[in-house]
Amino acid sequence: MEMSPITARRWRNFRSNRRGYWSLWIFLALFILSLFAELIANDSPLLVRYDGRYYFPVFKAYPETAFGGDFETEAKYRDPYVQELIREKDGWMVWPLIPFSYRTINYDLGRPAPSPPSSVNWLGTDDQGRDVLARLIYGFRISVLFGLALTFLSSIIGVAAGAVQGFFGGRTDLIFQRFIEIWSGLPTLYLLIILASVVTPNFWWLLGLMLLFSWTALVGVVRAEFLRARNFGYVRAARALGVSTPEIMWRHILPNAMVATLTFMPFILNGSITTLTALDFLGFGLPPGSPSLGELLAQGKTNIQAPWLGITAFVVLAIMLSLLIFIGEAVRDAFDPRKIFR
Repeated sequence: MEMSPITARRWRNFRSNRRGYWSLWIFLALFILSLFAELIANDSPLLVRYDGRYYFPVFKAYPETAFGGDFETEAKYRDPYVQELIREKDGWMVWPLIPFSYRTINYDLGRPAPSPPSSVNWLGTDDQGRDVLARLIYGFRISVLFGLALTFLSSIIGVAAGAVQGFFGGRTDLIFQRFIEIWSGLPTLYLLIILASVVTPNFWWLLGLMLLFSWTALVGVVRAEFLRARNFGYVRAARALGVSTPEIMWRHILPNAMVATLTFMPFILNGSITTLTALDFLGFGLPPGSPSLGELLAQGKTNIQAPWLGITAFVVLAIMLSLLIFIGEAVRDAFDPRKIFR
């Protein structure tokens, strides 16, 4: 499928920003790898051969009795007893690259937790003996998925609200503007902390609570585009031809407003991830035990004697947010009609 001249020009502009272009590929590579976290970091083997049969514990839970054990509960493959049962039947196991999940406690540290980086725990362990690298991989995935979901949903609401304001104007615009001024003036972080302390927080609760306040980010930009475009000649012509109001908004004005919207999206994603990290750092975010970059930062603050905790979380957050900022700058250049790169 051949690209239109405008799309081709935007793609050339995006690629001309080398920093943003390569940041996009690096971020996509890291994100795609994190989507397969269960295959990279897990306390269950990828493949088990026992008594001539093959098992896939990473995809399906098997009871201990399936390997000759005594209990009907799920087998603990790191347990020496289970490993010996498998070896007795000429069996073997294929482990992931990191043989720990985000919740796995390493009981063979030989020293109090948190333990420093070693050949077993490449980035050390936290204060509960859990592998830091495994928690980083899972925490990175949760942070990005949360940020993408919040950005997508808040953009839909924000674009719809801004479109209604800008297109109809008058009293509708005035009422909406006064409401947004009041709503935007609320201390968002404090309200999130209060609400998170009233209910038991989880991924979806936090997403809903943050969506209440994040949708206003795009309203002003979209409203300005609709106010500017609603009196253009082609819009007046569409009205004269009897085109319905929703169709005029959707087909004729919204594409112009989406340029500014797409430019802002990487920065909204940055803010979403930062807010989730701040809530986790303060203890009002994801449930205890969840893999979280903010919780790792809090552990680094609490355990000054274990600098690898705070340094690791800081480096990961700095790289992730910097990549998103660079991508946002490249998107801004791509949609800027004043910039033409070769």
